[in-house]
Amino acid sequence: QVQPVESGGGLVQPGGSLRLSCAASGSSFSSNTMAWYRQAPGKEREWIALITSGGRTTYADSVKGRFTISRDNAKNTVYLQMNTLKPGDTAVYYCKVWPLGSWGQGTQVTVSS
Repeated sequence: QVQPVESGGGLVQPGGSLRLSCAASGSSFSSNTMAWYRQAPGKEREWIALITSGGRTTYADSVKGRFTISRDNAKNTVYLQMNTLKPGDTAVYYCKVWPLGSWGQGTQVTVSS
């Protein structure tokens, strides 16, 4: 079973960038579709990006054109490059095997001046 560990969050100013990492243990990583989600304060957790084992990507409209998901199967790691960040992107970010994998602890992203 793939167990994710997210990292790379922090405080960034509006318009700035961050790259999140998700290290996923488990020998089946390369064959799994991986996804990023986020949960803003007072809101439900939402899906934002997905990458298949073959590298096909899909994005939620709210992040399309600003965020990029990628993976390095040799490192069992999925990345989320976030550009042109907005205060509305403030949330805890999670990755997991799509659709039914385990949740990690998440990493906090705060966009504020």
